Amino acid sequence: MARNPAALARRARKQRFNILVRRALSALPIDVQSMLDNVAIVVEEEPGPEHLADLPAHDSRDELFGLYQGIPRTERDSGYNIVAPDRITLFSGPLERACSSQAELVEQVRITVLHELGHHLGFDEDGLAAMGLA
Repeated sequence: MARNPAALARRARKQRFNILVRRALSALPIDVQSMLDNVAIVVEEEPGPEHLADLPAHDSRDELFGLYQGIPRTERDSGYNIVAPDRITLFSGPLERACSSQAELVEQVRITVLHELGHHLGFDEDGLAAMGLA
């Protein structure tokens, strides 16, 4: 039975992208990695309406590289327990379209992982921009 070449190419592209995400995460210091114990890291090809619902109107699907959904560590109190994991979603389509080389994609995935992790740690957009993660 012949396989669909387009489906094989999509699967290979997805695997390569997932490797980039894993490498970016594994490069984090161990103490930072330990802060991700209740965070799901997910890769999706494109943002959907559920991802765009809470974003400013000027943001578009093509510009959304990643999204943090959850309660930042700085906002948690003693009542924070038995909760669903926070979620960091990376969007491969917008990231791949924005980058003109593999090296640029590797760097942008790293920056996006750090940016969304920054939200998990309690940084806002201005704070992340000041760190060069905007």
